[in-house]
Amino acid sequence: MVAGIVAGRLALVTGAGSGLGRAACQVLSREGAIVIAADKNYDAAVETIKTHTALASGRNDAEHMAVELDVSDATAVRNLLQTTLRQYKAPPTIVVNSAGITRDNWLLKLSEEDYDSVVDTNLKGTFLVMQTFAKAMTEAGLPGSIVNLSSIVGKYGNVGQTNYAGSKAGVIGMTQSAAKELGKFNIRVNAVLPGFIETPMIKTVPEKVMQNMLKLVPLGRMGQPSELAEVIAFLSSDKSSFMTGASIDVTGGF
Repeated sequence: MVAGIVAGRLALVTGAGSGLGRAACQVLSREGAIVIAADKNYDAAVETIKTHTALASGRNDAEHMAVELDVSDATAVRNLLQTTLRQYKAPPTIVVNSAGITRDNWLLKLSEEDYDSVVDTNLKGTFLVMQTFAKAMTEAGLPGSIVNLSSIVGKYGNVGQTNYAGSKAGVIGMTQSAAKELGKFNIRVNAVLPGFIETPMIKTVPEKVMQNMLKLVPLGRMGQPSELAEVIAFLSSDKSSFMTGASIDVTGGF
C-alpha cells in the first residue's frame, strides 16, 4: 500500500488536463490517492494519468482513471458519478473543483456569451460537481473533503475580468454555505485562492501587465502549480480535520 496523507482514498479532480488540476493529481497520487482525472480535453486527462500521476504514485496507471467531462453539463456530471460507482464501487471522498476558464474583456465590451461561458464553467460547474458528489458521499455515509478553486481575483477584482472575478467570488460564497450545510455529514468544504501561478491560463496575460502585477507580490515571483497542489493535498487530508468553510490565499503575499 502506498503511504501518504490521503493513502487509499479516491479523489476526483476536474480541470485535470493541465495547470493546477494536473499538479493536484500528481501530488494527491504521490500521497497515496487513487485519482480520477476529469477534463473537457480527454487526451489531456489521459496525459495527466500516464505521464504525471502514475509516475508520482508508483502505482500502475490502470488504477487511476482519465475521463472526459464538461462540468457545466449536469447530465455529464451525473454520468461520471455512475461511471465512478461502477469502476470503484464507491464515490470519491476527495473532490477538487479545478476546472476553470477565462474570457477576458473590458466590462463595456464584454459579450453576454463570454460572460455566460465563464460563469457556467467556473461557478455552475463547481456547484454541479459539488452537489452531485456530496450527495453520493452522504448516501454512502462517507466523510469527505471538497476543495474548490477560487482566485485572489474573486476577493479583490481585476481589470478586464468582471466575469471571471464574479464567478470566483461566487465560489467563495458557495463554499462557505456548503460547509455549513455539509458539516453534519462530516464533509468539509474549503476554497483555495491562487494568486499568479505559472499555468497555461496565465500565459494569456500580456508581459508588460504581468511585470507590473509581479511588483505587487512581496515574494517577487509567480507561484508554481505544485505549491498550490500541496495546499490542496493538505485540505484533502485529515491534517486539516477541523477546517471547513475556509478560504486560503496562496499568493506570495499579493
